[in-house]
Amino acid sequence: MKKMKKVLSLVLTLALTATVFTACGNKETGTSAGDANTPADSVAGKNFAILVKSAGNPYNEKESAGFKEVIEAAGAKAIIKAPESATAEAQITMINELISQKVDAIAIAGNDFDALEPALKKAMKEGIKVLSLDAAVNSNSRMVHINQADSEKIGRTLIQATKEMVGGSGQIAILSATSQAANQNTWIEWMKKELEEGDYSGLDLVKIAYGDDEFQKSVDETEALLKNYPDLKAIIAPTTVGIMAAAKVVTDKGLIGKVSVTGLGLPSEMAEYITNGSCPWMYLWNPIDVGGLAAYASIALVKGDITGAQGNKFEAGALGSYEVISAQDGGTEVLLGAPFKFEPANIDEWKSVY
Repeated sequence: MKKMKKVLSLVLTLALTATVFTACGNKETGTSAGDANTPADSVAGKNFAILVKSAGNPYNEKESAGFKEVIEAAGAKAIIKAPESATAEAQITMINELISQKVDAIAIAGNDFDALEPALKKAMKEGIKVLSLDAAVNSNSRMVHINQADSEKIGRTLIQATKEMVGGSGQIAILSATSQAANQNTWIEWMKKELEEGDYSGLDLVKIAYGDDEFQKSVDETEALLKNYPDLKAIIAPTTVGIMAAAKVVTDKGLIGKVSVTGLGLPSEMAEYITNGSCPWMYLWNPIDVGGLAAYASIALVKGDITGAQGNKFEAGALGSYEVISAQDGGTEVLLGAPFKFEPANIDEWKSVY
């Protein structure tokens, strides 16, 4: 197990075990993402907000937990905001509430790439440090983006995995979150590029469906895909809600071995489906660390250690040292690390971790 953790730490370029085990209450380790290098009194009395996509989303909850741990370890207050629905309108309302509260920083996982710009620009005009995480907002709406992994690598890897699962040929579909989610759309664009540029003449992308990161809607969309495309061989779901919904439908309908599911999922939610073969393998990073890294970046912005400009560097406690780099949308970003492959050989070691 210890060897596995060391290998995963190298792959992800971060101390996954330290962060997650502490967040989950495991007492085998005494370190965590909350072991901030920042002196506790340097941001004492300041308020740091994280605004995720929606309430009740396990992935978002883990991001918020990682954010809160780091902020509170630094002696500041963490404000967790999550709208009931994953819409831009709901997030705009909460952004305005945070402006009224005069928070010092807002880290947001955007429900829309462009629609949040007026509200976020207003926040920055008021002196609030604004950054995005997970799902980016446009470069005019933020100082920096915290990206979980290289978008191109994610998109291309998912198509490569799908080709292997279906034996090189067949109909495939994508089950995404919302049609406005910047991270989902970027990954899908890279999937399309991989299909166009690589040797994928045998694969036919028949549909991109949207489950809006709601479990029941994702179930309904999966059932519609299977009904409308009876020869469908694979479903790619680059969303933790969607991949679980798709795998459940495939399992319940007795289609294991006929339809394969892959994408981005939480080990704790997907262990059953990786074990039963409905999802041969999948990928993800640690969402707790995504939130933790956003917290460290927020602190660095508020302290004035960074401005979000390319070349800025900052320390992120147990996660390591990071540098701000240019992003494809014209802004800047920080990359957490590479995605990790979860499969039958390792899922039992990670299903109780996150």
